[in-house]
Amino acid sequence: MKRRLEPLQKPTKDWRSGESSGRLLGSPNRGFGDFAAASSSYSVENEALMMPKSAPDKTGLFSIHGFTPYKEKKGEEYMNENQREHFRNLLLAWKRELMEEVDRTMSHMKDEASNPPDPADRASQEEAFSLELRTRDRERKLIKKIDSTLELIENDDYGYCDACGVEIGIRRLEARPTATLCVDCKTLDEIKEKQISG
Repeated sequence: MKRRLEPLQKPTKDWRSGESSGRLLGSPNRGFGDFAAASSSYSVENEALMMPKSAPDKTGLFSIHGFTPYKEKKGEEYMNENQREHFRNLLLAWKRELMEEVDRTMSHMKDEASNPPDPADRASQEEAFSLELRTRDRERKLIKKIDSTLELIENDDYGYCDACGVEIGIRRLEARPTATLCVDCKTLDEIKEKQISG
């Protein structure tokens, strides 16, 4: 049963003068003292009543491509044929999805290519096209990275850190299939980048 939260009905002290104000804590023009009194009566149970129950988060690479995470068998060799095949299929599905998005963008831009008489409408359309093209450019670079990763799979070099040579790990590769550095080397890389950029 859901309860509706009612504003507190007790008068509170005004933070500026220390006098009692007749305002309710639920009123829109509360002072700071009212806020402090309201927050002191706030509890986690009240938050649970106000927050809607959300469905489990289904975002991520696997929900997009329809893949399930790879289940490692006990004592299984790292980057065996089954694992390489899993990542090959994952990368190919990702690439196919990106290519479809490129085709969709091209047809959308052809369909929407008009010259509106209003300069504001024209500027708005050009800004939307510019944003879309920038996104496609990033995706084009990602497709190149996917192709180079597929090449690594074919050469049996996939899944190992470029910097130190250790195993990157199945879970990290499932989160980012194009990863070429292990977590430790990537962290060091990011720290160096922050120090250089300031």
